[in-house]
Amino acid sequence: MTSPTLTGQPPSNAAVAQEEFKDLGFGTEVAKGTRRRLLNRDGSFNVILDGLDPLSSMSLYHWLLTISWPRFLAFIAGSYVAVNTLFAFAFLALGPDALQSSAGNFAGQPFYRAFFFSVDTFATIGYGNIIPVGVAANSLVTIEALLNIVGVALATGVMFARFSRPSTRIIYSRNAIVAPYRDKTALEFRIANARRSQLIDVQVQAILTKIERASGTAVRKFYELTLERNRVVFFPLSWTVVHPIDSTSPIWGLTHADLVDADAELLVLLIATDETVSQTVHSRSSYEADEIVWGAKFANMFTRTDADGIIGMNLSRIHDIETVYSGVQGAEA
Repeated sequence: MTSPTLTGQPPSNAAVAQEEFKDLGFGTEVAKGTRRRLLNRDGSFNVILDGLDPLSSMSLYHWLLTISWPRFLAFIAGSYVAVNTLFAFAFLALGPDALQSSAGNFAGQPFYRAFFFSVDTFATIGYGNIIPVGVAANSLVTIEALLNIVGVALATGVMFARFSRPSTRIIYSRNAIVAPYRDKTALEFRIANARRSQLIDVQVQAILTKIERASGTAVRKFYELTLERNRVVFFPLSWTVVHPIDSTSPIWGLTHADLVDADAELLVLLIATDETVSQTVHSRSSYEADEIVWGAKFANMFTRTDADGIIGMNLSRIHDIETVYSGVQGAEA
């Protein structure tokens, strides 16, 4: 295959600049300097940032929005226990007479008395069985009450933001395939919506990146693949995204071994509108060359009820493929 910039003459500055604009934002150094995949299957990028100030680069709000629900709830519970433990030690530091109990609660257990008094204060319960004595103790109660107002407001806001934040869960087939398609060959992968919420106006962009030789130098090139269909208005079932491999395709004339040697990677970007919240959602994934199966087709995953003929699909079969022909073949079909 002949690269668009390999015409027997060294590439011009304009041609080089044009190629740099196709790197999708990875930058020329990242694109040409890595032999690992650029985009992980979960949509995260393989880029390491060093030299940042941990305090200035850390965003607690963003972290709380993006972590899983179990980790978020564990963080809230851990913070609650830690704050009350801190105030318990503060009450103990004021002396044994800072907290008094008329009923003799937690006699001989000053830490537990201070800890549970802090819990009562922080949660504005106020049983009245333990009371603060003196200016210092009541000042500490005032500080804790103020902290409770701010803390509860922040925790409530973050929890509301997590619930209201639009998200999507797109299932990508475990492998992409190169299969016979309408008297030619096509590169295909399959996607489906794993949530019951409806997605509309779904758009997919597929970019093939691979290393080529230009003027004796290895250069990573990016090619936006022409898809048979890059947009669907409704997405109730699965969607098999198809790139026909013809003479205009960057895969034309290549084999599986060629893509592996070129460190090829198929980048997938999806944009859709969540009908429930009327907001835009995004999803990303990728396929390395050894995750592209040649000579296969996707197994049927659709079902139909006998009673009323309603169509459905078995999502557990989205990854299933069937062999069409054996051996590694080119893509000149």
